[in-house]
Amino acid sequence: MRTPLEQECQSLMSLSEETIALYADRPEWSDVTPLAQYEDANPIAPIFYSPEYRDATDYFRGVVKTGEKSERVLKLTEHIIRLNPAHYSAWQYRYETLLAVNASLQAELELMDELAVAFLKTYQVWHHRRLLLMLTRKPAPELAFIEKSLKVDAKNYHTWSYRQWLLAFFNDDDLWDGELDFVDMMLAQDIRNNSAWHHRFFVVFESGLREGETDRGRIVRRELTYVKQNISLVANNPSAWNYLRGILDTNKLPYSRVEDFVRPYAATTPDSSTTDLVDLENPPPPRGAQLPCPAAIEFLADIHEKEGGKEQILQATELWRSLADEHDTIRKKYWEYRIREALRVMKD
Repeated sequence: MRTPLEQECQSLMSLSEETIALYADRPEWSDVTPLAQYEDANPIAPIFYSPEYRDATDYFRGVVKTGEKSERVLKLTEHIIRLNPAHYSAWQYRYETLLAVNASLQAELELMDELAVAFLKTYQVWHHRRLLLMLTRKPAPELAFIEKSLKVDAKNYHTWSYRQWLLAFFNDDDLWDGELDFVDMMLAQDIRNNSAWHHRFFVVFESGLREGETDRGRIVRRELTYVKQNISLVANNPSAWNYLRGILDTNKLPYSRVEDFVRPYAATTPDSSTTDLVDLENPPPPRGAQLPCPAAIEFLADIHEKEGGKEQILQATELWRSLADEHDTIRKKYWEYRIREALRVMKD
Protein backbone atom coordinates (compact mmCIF):
# COMPACT_ATOMS: atom_id res chain seq x y z
CA MET A 1 0.00 0.00 0.00
CA ARG A 2 1.46 3.37 -1.04
CA THR A 3 2.00 6.14 1.48
CA PRO A 4 0.26 9.51 0.86
CA LEU A 5 3.61 10.96 -0.29
CA GLU A 6 4.11 8.12 -2.77
CA GLN A 7 0.58 8.59 -4.06
CA GLU A 8 1.20 12.32 -4.53
CA CYS A 9 4.47 11.68 -6.38
CA GLN A 10 2.79 9.12 -8.61
CA SER A 11 -0.04 11.52 -9.43
CA LEU A 12 2.48 14.19 -10.43
CA MET A 13 4.50 11.77 -12.53
CA SER A 14 1.58 10.20 -14.34
CA LEU A 15 -1.34 12.08 -15.84
CA SER A 16 -4.01 10.03 -17.55
CA GLU A 17 -2.38 8.11 -20.38
CA GLU A 18 -5.80 7.58 -21.93
CA THR A 19 -6.26 11.28 -22.63
CA ILE A 20 -2.67 12.39 -23.33
CA ALA A 21 -1.05 10.82 -26.36
CA LEU A 22 2.61 9.93 -26.19
CA TYR A 23 4.91 12.05 -28.33
CA ALA A 24 5.94 8.87 -30.11
CA ASP A 25 2.35 8.59 -31.36
CA ARG A 26 1.99 12.20 -32.51
CA PRO A 27 2.58 12.83 -36.23
CA GLU A 28 3.74 16.40 -35.60
CA TRP A 29 6.68 15.06 -33.58
CA SER A 30 7.76 12.46 -36.12
CA ASP A 31 10.67 14.64 -37.25
CA VAL A 32 12.33 14.40 -33.81
CA THR A 33 14.53 11.47 -32.90
CA PRO A 34 13.95 10.63 -29.23
CA LEU A 35 16.98 9.90 -27.09
CA ALA A 36 16.60 7.45 -24.25
CA GLN A 37 18.27 8.20 -20.96
CA TYR A 38 21.59 6.43 -20.73
CA GLU A 39 21.46 3.48 -18.38
CA ASP A 40 24.12 0.89 -17.73
CA ALA A 41 23.28 -2.64 -18.80
CA ASN A 42 22.59 -3.52 -15.17
CA PRO A 43 21.76 -0.28 -13.31
CA ILE A 44 22.09 -0.53 -9.54
CA ALA A 45 18.99 1.51 -8.75
CA PRO A 46 16.86 2.04 -11.85
CA ILE A 47 14.25 4.76 -11.46
CA PHE A 48 10.64 3.79 -12.10
CA TYR A 49 9.55 6.34 -14.70
CA SER A 50 6.01 6.33 -16.00
CA PRO A 51 5.71 5.66 -19.76
CA GLU A 52 4.48 9.24 -20.22
CA TYR A 53 7.42 10.78 -18.39
CA ARG A 54 9.96 8.56 -20.12
CA ASP A 55 8.45 9.42 -23.52
CA ALA A 56 8.40 13.18 -22.85
CA THR A 57 11.98 13.31 -21.57
CA ASP A 58 13.22 11.17 -24.48
CA TYR A 59 11.81 13.75 -26.89
CA PHE A 60 13.19 16.56 -24.74
CA ARG A 61 16.69 15.16 -25.08
CA GLY A 62 16.04 14.90 -28.80
CA VAL A 63 15.22 18.59 -29.23
CA VAL A 64 18.10 19.64 -26.99
CA LYS A 65 20.50 17.69 -29.19
CA THR A 66 19.29 19.48 -32.33
CA GLY A 67 19.04 22.85 -30.56
CA GLU A 68 15.41 23.38 -31.51
CA LYS A 69 13.70 26.31 -29.82
CA SER A 70 10.07 26.70 -30.81
CA GLU A 71 6.51 26.98 -29.53
CA ARG A 72 6.19 23.22 -29.39
CA VAL A 73 9.32 23.04 -27.24
CA LEU A 74 7.63 25.42 -24.80
CA LYS A 75 4.67 23.05 -24.63
CA LEU A 76 6.98 20.08 -24.19
CA THR A 77 8.93 21.68 -21.35
CA GLU A 78 5.71 22.74 -19.62
CA HIS A 79 4.50 19.15 -19.86
CA ILE A 80 7.72 17.83 -18.30
CA ILE A 81 7.69 20.49 -15.58
CA ARG A 82 4.15 19.56 -14.59
CA LEU A 83 5.27 15.94 -14.33
CA ASN A 84 8.50 16.77 -12.51
CA PRO A 85 8.79 20.40 -11.33
CA ALA A 86 12.38 19.83 -10.15
CA HIS A 87 13.67 19.02 -13.66
CA TYR A 88 16.17 21.88 -13.81
CA SER A 89 17.29 21.13 -17.38
CA ALA A 90 13.71 21.52 -18.59
CA TRP A 91 13.43 24.84 -16.77
CA GLN A 92 16.70 26.18 -18.19
CA TYR A 93 15.90 25.12 -21.74
CA ARG A 94 12.44 26.60 -21.40
CA TYR A 95 13.94 29.94 -20.38
CA GLU A 96 16.30 29.93 -23.34
CA THR A 97 13.41 29.04 -25.65
CA LEU A 98 11.23 31.85 -24.29
CA LEU A 99 13.91 34.33 -25.27
CA ALA A 100 14.59 32.71 -28.62
CA VAL A 101 10.95 32.82 -29.80
CA ASN A 102 10.26 36.20 -28.17
CA ALA A 103 7.41 34.73 -26.13
CA SER A 104 5.22 36.87 -23.87
CA LEU A 105 6.93 37.15 -20.50
CA GLN A 106 3.69 38.35 -18.94
CA ALA A 107 1.94 35.19 -20.09
CA GLU A 108 4.82 33.18 -18.64
CA LEU A 109 4.46 34.95 -15.30
CA GLU A 110 0.76 34.14 -15.27
CA LEU A 111 1.63 30.49 -15.85
CA MET A 112 4.15 30.71 -13.02
CA ASP A 113 1.40 32.06 -10.74
CA GLU A 114 -0.24 28.68 -11.12
CA LEU A 115 2.89 26.54 -10.97
CA ALA A 116 4.48 28.35 -8.04
CA VAL A 117 1.44 27.75 -5.85
CA ALA A 118 1.18 24.13 -7.03
CA PHE A 119 4.89 23.47 -6.43
CA LEU A 120 5.74 25.87 -3.62
CA LYS A 121 8.62 23.84 -2.25
CA THR A 122 10.43 23.43 -5.57
CA TYR A 123 13.40 25.78 -5.93
CA GLN A 124 13.37 25.77 -9.75
CA VAL A 125 9.94 27.44 -9.87
CA TRP A 126 11.20 30.41 -7.90
CA HIS A 127 14.52 30.65 -9.75
CA HIS A 128 12.66 30.78 -13.07
CA ARG A 129 10.49 33.56 -11.70
CA ARG A 130 13.58 35.52 -10.70
CA LEU A 131 14.93 35.28 -14.23
CA LEU A 132 11.64 36.59 -15.61
CA LEU A 133 11.56 39.53 -13.19
CA MET A 134 15.09 40.49 -14.15
CA LEU A 135 13.73 40.93 -17.67
CA THR A 136 10.33 42.50 -17.00
CA ARG A 137 11.66 44.87 -14.29
CA LYS A 138 8.18 45.13 -12.75
CA PRO A 139 8.57 44.06 -9.13
CA ALA A 140 5.61 45.83 -7.51
CA PRO A 141 2.89 43.29 -8.48
CA GLU A 142 5.05 40.52 -7.05
CA LEU A 143 4.34 41.56 -3.46
CA ALA A 144 0.67 40.70 -3.87
CA PHE A 145 1.57 37.38 -5.50
CA ILE A 146 3.93 36.52 -2.64
CA GLU A 147 1.28 37.37 -0.06
CA LYS A 148 -1.11 35.04 -1.88
CA SER A 149 1.51 32.28 -1.87
CA LEU A 150 2.13 32.70 1.85
CA LYS A 151 -1.54 32.08 2.50
CA VAL A 152 -0.94 28.57 1.19
CA ASP A 153 2.23 28.03 3.26
CA ALA A 154 3.13 30.87 5.63
CA LYS A 155 6.58 29.49 6.41
CA ASN A 156 7.79 28.33 3.01
CA TYR A 157 11.52 29.02 2.72
CA HIS A 158 11.51 29.63 -1.03
CA THR A 159 8.67 32.16 -0.85
CA TRP A 160 10.37 34.23 1.84
CA SER A 161 13.74 34.00 0.08
CA TYR A 162 12.15 35.21 -3.12
CA ARG A 163 10.61 38.18 -1.30
CA GLN A 164 13.98 39.12 0.15
CA TRP A 165 15.65 38.78 -3.23
CA LEU A 166 12.98 41.00 -4.80
CA LEU A 167 13.48 43.72 -2.20
CA ALA A 168 17.27 43.61 -2.33
CA PHE A 169 17.64 43.27 -6.10
CA PHE A 170 15.36 46.16 -7.06
CA ASN A 171 15.94 48.13 -3.83
CA ASP A 172 13.00 50.41 -4.51
CA ASP A 173 11.81 52.52 -1.58
CA ASP A 174 8.21 51.88 -2.60
CA LEU A 175 8.81 48.15 -2.15
CA TRP A 176 10.39 48.55 1.28
CA ASP A 177 7.84 50.98 2.68
CA GLY A 178 5.23 48.44 3.77
CA GLU A 179 7.50 45.63 4.91
CA LEU A 180 7.28 46.13 8.66
CA ASP A 181 3.50 46.39 8.44
CA PHE A 182 3.52 43.19 6.39
CA VAL A 183 5.58 41.40 9.04
CA ASP A 184 3.25 42.67 11.76
CA MET A 185 0.32 41.18 9.85
CA MET A 186 2.07 37.82 9.46
CA LEU A 187 3.03 37.69 13.14
CA ALA A 188 -0.49 38.65 14.17
CA GLN A 189 -1.64 35.53 12.33
CA ASP A 190 1.07 33.35 13.91
CA ILE A 191 3.38 34.88 16.48
CA ARG A 192 5.61 31.78 16.28
CA ASN A 193 6.26 32.13 12.54
CA ASN A 194 10.05 31.98 12.54
CA SER A 195 10.17 32.92 8.84
CA ALA A 196 8.36 36.18 9.58
CA TRP A 197 10.72 36.95 12.47
CA HIS A 198 13.70 36.28 10.22
CA HIS A 199 12.25 38.56 7.55
CA ARG A 200 11.83 41.36 10.06
CA PHE A 201 15.48 40.98 11.04
CA PHE A 202 16.45 41.10 7.37
CA VAL A 203 14.43 44.28 6.79
CA VAL A 204 15.64 46.10 9.90
CA PHE A 205 19.27 45.01 10.25
CA GLU A 206 20.49 43.34 7.05
CA SER A 207 19.23 45.52 4.22
CA GLY A 208 21.26 48.68 4.64
CA LEU A 209 20.22 52.15 5.73
CA ARG A 210 17.22 53.85 4.21
CA GLU A 211 15.74 57.29 4.60
CA GLY A 212 14.42 57.83 8.11
CA GLU A 213 16.43 54.96 9.62
CA THR A 214 19.87 56.51 10.04
CA ASP A 215 19.44 56.79 13.83
CA ARG A 216 20.38 53.19 14.61
CA GLY A 217 20.15 53.75 18.35
CA ARG A 218 16.48 54.63 17.99
CA ILE A 219 15.93 51.61 15.73
CA VAL A 220 17.54 49.29 18.29
CA ARG A 221 15.39 50.68 21.10
CA ARG A 222 12.29 50.27 18.95
CA GLU A 223 13.11 46.66 18.12
CA LEU A 224 13.96 45.79 21.71
CA THR A 225 10.60 47.14 22.80
CA TYR A 226 8.86 45.29 19.97
CA VAL A 227 10.36 41.89 20.75
CA LYS A 228 9.90 42.24 24.50
CA GLN A 229 6.23 43.01 24.04
CA ASN A 230 5.83 39.96 21.82
CA ILE A 231 7.62 37.73 24.33
CA SER A 232 5.28 39.02 27.02
CA LEU A 233 2.37 37.77 24.91
CA VAL A 234 3.81 34.26 24.37
CA ALA A 235 6.68 33.58 26.74
CA ASN A 236 7.82 30.25 25.28
CA ASN A 237 8.44 31.43 21.74
CA PRO A 238 11.98 30.50 20.59
CA SER A 239 11.67 32.69 17.49
CA ALA A 240 11.19 35.85 19.54
CA TRP A 241 14.00 34.95 21.95
CA ASN A 242 16.33 34.37 19.01
CA TYR A 243 15.31 37.75 17.60
CA LEU A 244 16.25 39.35 20.92
CA ARG A 245 19.66 37.69 20.78
CA GLY A 246 20.08 38.80 17.19
CA ILE A 247 19.48 42.44 18.07
CA LEU A 248 22.13 42.36 20.77
CA ASP A 249 24.68 40.35 18.78
CA THR A 250 24.35 42.41 15.61
CA ASN A 251 24.69 45.69 17.46
CA LYS A 252 27.44 44.38 19.77
CA LEU A 253 25.41 45.04 22.91
CA PRO A 254 25.94 43.03 26.12
CA TYR A 255 23.29 40.49 27.06
CA SER A 256 23.27 42.04 30.52
CA ARG A 257 21.42 44.99 28.99
CA VAL A 258 18.21 42.94 29.09
CA GLU A 259 18.82 41.06 32.35
CA ASP A 260 16.02 42.87 34.18
CA PHE A 261 13.62 41.80 31.44
CA VAL A 262 14.86 38.19 31.24
CA ARG A 263 14.99 37.33 34.94
CA PRO A 264 11.21 37.10 35.63
CA TYR A 265 10.83 34.69 32.71
CA ALA A 266 13.48 32.39 34.21
CA ALA A 267 11.68 32.27 37.56
CA THR A 268 9.71 29.18 38.55
CA THR A 269 6.64 31.23 39.40
CA PRO A 270 5.67 34.75 38.34
CA ASP A 271 6.25 37.60 40.74
CA SER A 272 2.73 38.47 41.90
CA SER A 273 3.84 42.02 42.58
CA THR A 274 4.69 42.63 38.91
CA THR A 275 2.09 40.70 36.91
CA ASP A 276 -0.34 43.61 36.94
CA LEU A 277 2.28 46.27 36.24
CA VAL A 278 2.32 48.10 32.93
CA ASP A 279 6.02 48.31 32.13
CA LEU A 280 6.73 48.95 28.46
CA GLU A 281 10.48 48.71 29.03
CA ASN A 282 10.37 45.31 30.74
CA PRO A 283 6.89 43.79 30.37
CA PRO A 284 6.47 40.85 32.78
CA PRO A 285 5.22 37.39 31.85
CA PRO A 286 1.46 37.23 31.39
CA ARG A 287 -0.82 35.50 33.86
CA GLY A 288 -0.88 31.79 33.18
CA ALA A 289 2.50 31.77 31.45
CA GLN A 290 4.29 28.42 31.61
CA LEU A 291 7.36 29.23 33.68
CA PRO A 292 10.25 28.97 33.83
CA CYS A 293 10.89 29.61 30.16
CA PRO A 294 13.85 27.50 28.93
CA ALA A 295 14.97 30.24 26.55
CA ALA A 296 15.08 32.71 29.44
CA ILE A 297 17.08 30.31 31.60
CA GLU A 298 19.57 29.89 28.77
CA PHE A 299 19.73 33.65 28.29
CA LEU A 300 20.36 34.24 31.98
CA ALA A 301 23.07 31.56 32.02
CA ASP A 302 24.79 33.23 29.07
CA ILE A 303 24.70 36.56 30.90
CA HIS A 304 26.47 34.98 33.89
CA GLU A 305 28.99 33.17 31.68
CA LYS A 306 29.94 36.33 29.80
CA GLU A 307 30.59 38.14 33.09
CA GLY A 308 33.48 35.70 33.45
CA GLY A 309 34.02 35.43 37.20
CA LYS A 310 34.17 32.10 39.02
CA GLU A 311 30.96 32.74 40.92
CA GLN A 312 29.16 33.82 37.77
CA ILE A 313 30.27 30.71 35.86
CA LEU A 314 29.07 28.48 38.69
CA GLN A 315 25.71 30.25 38.56
CA ALA A 316 25.60 29.59 34.82
CA THR A 317 26.33 25.88 35.33
CA GLU A 318 23.50 25.64 37.86
CA LEU A 319 21.11 27.07 35.29
CA TRP A 320 22.36 24.71 32.57
CA ARG A 321 21.94 21.80 35.00
CA SER A 322 18.32 22.79 35.56
CA LEU A 323 17.82 22.74 31.80
CA ALA A 324 19.49 19.35 31.44
CA ASP A 325 17.62 17.70 34.30
CA GLU A 326 14.21 19.34 34.18
CA HIS A 327 13.32 22.14 31.81
CA ASP A 328 14.93 21.15 28.48
CA THR A 329 15.78 17.47 28.81
CA ILE A 330 15.62 16.83 25.07
CA ARG A 331 18.93 18.74 24.83
CA LYS A 332 20.41 17.18 27.97
CA LYS A 333 23.67 16.18 26.26
CA TYR A 334 24.17 19.71 24.97
CA TRP A 335 23.66 21.32 28.37
CA GLU A 336 26.03 18.82 29.98
CA TYR A 337 28.59 19.76 27.32
CA ARG A 338 28.16 23.46 28.17
CA ILE A 339 28.73 22.64 31.84
CA ARG A 340 31.91 20.66 31.15
CA GLU A 341 33.34 23.36 28.88
CA ALA A 342 32.60 26.16 31.34
CA LEU A 343 34.22 24.27 34.22
CA ARG A 344 37.24 23.42 32.07
CA VAL A 345 37.73 27.07 31.10
CA MET A 346 37.33 28.11 34.72
CA LYS A 347 40.07 25.68 35.83
CA ASP A 348 42.42 26.90 33.10
